[in-house]
This record gives sequence, C-alpha cells and structure tokens, in this order.
Amino acid sequence: MTQASALYRGGVMHRRLRPKVHELNYRVFWLLLDLAEIEGLDRRLRLFSRNRFNLLSFHDRDHGDGSGDALRPQIEAWLQRARISIGDGPIRLLTMPRVLGYVFNPISVYYCHQVDGRLAAIVYEVTSTFGVRHAYVVPVPDEDQAAGLIRQAAAKALYVSPFMDMEMDYEFLGHTPGQRLDLTVTGLDAKGVLITAAMSAERRPLADREIWSAAIALPFMTLKVMAAIHWEAWKLWLKGVRLTRQPPPAWEPVTIQRQARESRLGR
Repeated sequence: MTQASALYRGGVMHRRLRPKVHELNYRVFWLLLDLAEIEGLDRRLRLFSRNRFNLLSFHDRDHGDGSGDALRPQIEAWLQRARISIGDGPIRLLTMPRVLGYVFNPISVYYCHQVDGRLAAIVYEVTSTFGVRHAYVVPVPDEDQAAGLIRQAAAKALYVSPFMDMEMDYEFLGHTPGQRLDLTVTGLDAKGVLITAAMSAERRPLADREIWSAAIALPFMTLKVMAAIHWEAWKLWLKGVRLTRQPPPAWEPVTIQRQARESRLGR
C-alpha cells in the first residue's frame, strides 16, 4: 500500500496591505500525516517519533483539545456536528512537527476524505502565540470537488495578532496536497483585503534521509518560527501600526459550519 504521509519543503509568505505595507518570506517544512499511519511511521523511522522525544516528533496533545487523546475521534465529532460523515475515510493532517522537542504551529490543516477519496471537509486549526487554539470546520462544496480548486470562508473567531481586529473574515484557497502544496489564507475586514498568507511547497518522501536533510537545511525551524513572529511584530510596531485590545476567548474552541460561507470578497 502506498504511503499517504509525506514531507513538504517550501516556504511561507505574509503580506499586509494596511495601514503600512509589510511583507515577509520564510523557508519552512511541514509533515502531511495520515492519522492511520502515525504509529507505523513511529516504528519504521529512526528520526521521527510519536509522543516521545526525537529529531522530529508528533505529540497528540499539540492538537485538538490538547488532552493527548486520539485525534481521529475528536475530528469525527466535529464533523458530525457539521453533519458530515466520512465513514472510514482517511484524515490527513498538515502540520509542523516538534523539532528537538519544540513546536509552534500557527496553522495546522486536517484534510478529511470520504472512503472513495473525495475531500468532504477541511479543518483549519489555528494557534495563537497567547497559547489559545481554535478550529474552523468547513465543508467542501461539490462544485469545488469537480473544479479541483477549493474555496472556503469563515468568520474570524480567535485573537491571533495584536495588530488586527476581530471583525474579519478568512478566505481559504488551495488544492488537496499532491506533488505540490498550495494554500492561501486571505484576511478581510470592512475595507477589503488586509493581509494575505500563502504556503507553498514540494512533496518529498517521509523517510529518514529527507527528515535529516530538512532538519539540517532548516535547523531549529519551529523555534525560529516563534522568534520570527515576535521579530515581525516588533517591526510592525516600529512602523506605527496600532495595537488592538485582546477580547475574551470564544465560548467554544471550534467554529462549525454546515455549508459554504460567502466571504467579504463576494460582497
């Protein structure tokens, strides 16, 4: 059986348009982990482990409700609330692993497939530097399945940056990961597009050789991600971008959407 899990090497671009233009580009890598394959990967690979220290590792408590319980039942419960059933279809998680025990994931993405391979829903799991996590469960419209390009939207529910207000929508645009990974997240407020973030990468086999190559090319990657977030925030502050007040967290850590939502781009 062909392994669905893979390593993706590429980069992230952020571009803010208002009130000051600010752009950044960083090289990173992600793992695409089929939730049914993680235990096998732990046994087969020397440089990857589940729930224990290694060069790269995946810890269940870094995702979902943070309890460390198995993730698939958690995702299935969210899908059920959105009236989506995937049976025994695969769930594949795109995420940054722990690197030498440290991780920070601004966004992780669960691709939830039907048994026949069709993509039924995507769960966008966003984590703030304040340690708060929120998931957006969004169905994939049939017309997007046919076109191949996935376009989704959700109202912002998590205070992520002290430089952005809460009255915003997100639009997600991309494809199911294949030989290439592409995902663009656009943040819109009442004035239109405020910020765009794009992830792009090429697929590599999830093997010890590729893990070692990625870790050497991008040492301490996850620590650098956290450092870069604070460095870019400092530069925004120096540019005079105003701070916003942090609101109380959402009542629920999950936004459930039962149908596609029109974003501000469509208004």
